[in-house]
Amino acid sequence: MSLLAGKVVLVTGASRGIGAAAARLFAAEGAHVVLGARGADRLAEVADGIDGALAVPADLSTAAGVDRLVGEALGRHGRIDGAYLNAAVGHADAGTLVELTEALWDEVHGTTLKGVWLALRAVLPPMLDRGRGSVVVAGSVASLTGGIGDAGYQAAKHGVIGLVRAAVAEFSPRGVRVNAIAPGAILTEKVRSDFAALPRAREAFERHTPLRRPGAPEEVAEAAAWLLSDRSSYVTGTVLPVDGGLLATRL
Repeated sequence: MSLLAGKVVLVTGASRGIGAAAARLFAAEGAHVVLGARGADRLAEVADGIDGALAVPADLSTAAGVDRLVGEALGRHGRIDGAYLNAAVGHADAGTLVELTEALWDEVHGTTLKGVWLALRAVLPPMLDRGRGSVVVAGSVASLTGGIGDAGYQAAKHGVIGLVRAAVAEFSPRGVRVNAIAPGAILTEKVRSDFAALPRAREAFERHTPLRRPGAPEEVAEAAAWLLSDRSSYVTGTVLPVDGGLLATRL
């Protein structure tokens, strides 16, 4: 049987990168996928390639946008079995903590942290009503360690892990599992562009990563699919690195 056969799974940040790869993989594993993202055209392209996918363009940094996404999912399917909360914003050129502007801080936290809280607030009640469900939140290696540059993103991703742990304490006793994934450098369009502009950055990353390569979006999606599936039925509150061993050599 497919990993997610018959499950209704919501994916945020589904218009590109890891979110798009996850949407395709979840559908291939038998899920009915509901896809949310701000970019309507890119989101439609992803959904058009997936039989039966529901695409809901929405600003996931707002309660109205998140409630619309969840409402349309419930309207079509009547339930939500799983959710992959992947939407995030970061700026590699944000500068140091003291150089970071208030506008960039608010932009990053609006989607990367507040958006996750809003999504949890919306998807948990229908799961709790049924006494079961699984949520996977996109963290990052930046959730578990520090680095130079984009302090706002690091702070938001640390906050995401706090939300996961709070949700586990409050709602796993009622049957809902909540976990996080911590990807390292994954070859999305943005990372490919960054590496192309700074080839020495890629060389340094590969030198310090035990598997000696970046990851593929599909590799992160595979981990999310397992956490969403019943095969991880005794796993809640974990932060699963998908980073080629990077954190094992840094922590």
